[in-house]
Amino acid sequence: MEVQVNPNEDTEWNDILRKHGVIPEKPQDPEPLIQEALVEAERKAYENRLEDKDLDELHDLEDEEDDEFLEQYRQKRLAELSTLQQTSIYNQVYPLQKVDYAREVTEASSKSFVLVHLTSTNGNVESRILSELWRQLAMKYGDIKFCEIRADMCIEGYPERNTPTILVYKDGEIRRQLVTLRELNGPKTSLEDLERMLLDLSALKESDVRLKKRSHSFDEERQSNIRNTSVEDDDDDWD
Repeated sequence: MEVQVNPNEDTEWNDILRKHGVIPEKPQDPEPLIQEALVEAERKAYENRLEDKDLDELHDLEDEEDDEFLEQYRQKRLAELSTLQQTSIYNQVYPLQKVDYAREVTEASSKSFVLVHLTSTNGNVESRILSELWRQLAMKYGDIKFCEIRADMCIEGYPERNTPTILVYKDGEIRRQLVTLRELNGPKTSLEDLERMLLDLSALKESDVRLKKRSHSFDEERQSNIRNTSVEDDDDDWD
């Protein structure tokens, strides 16, 4: 007569059967592991609570945090800023000529990321917006080279409908190509949208202290002005 055995029961007989490989080991209770993971996550969150703070914010926390702990983060921020200052060698948008493209873009990408904006011949809205964002990015991220060239001067017969076009170079190769801003946010594309793209490309790191210094109102105001100018230009065409 065959005796039915419940392999999940905690019995001495089941322990003997498991020892001899007759029945499988009882599945481990996941709850202790989950609890341990939650405790570890809370611990790390507490230890890293200052990771996204800049120097001014660290100063404001002097009455709340341990002095030695704060000083460690302050020195870390100063070291990060020093490194950024040393690598920030561009800080402007570079206008390109076709004859210089290989040197200024392809070869230069061996040292850093190089982003090229192929601009509209007629100055369409998206191209104007991207030109303004290009200047903001260039000033903010001086370790990345931002360039511009009119699309038809770079590639003969390049369709106006494909502008603006973004080309991202690294180590002599095109890492990404965006035709118009459709993949980002169209005419509503913001500095944050482009920063997200740079993060996806590993041109920026999540820990980059500069990512915190964002001015939403400034971006929206400048882009709104560009759009309003475009509407006025369109109205003039009907005069």
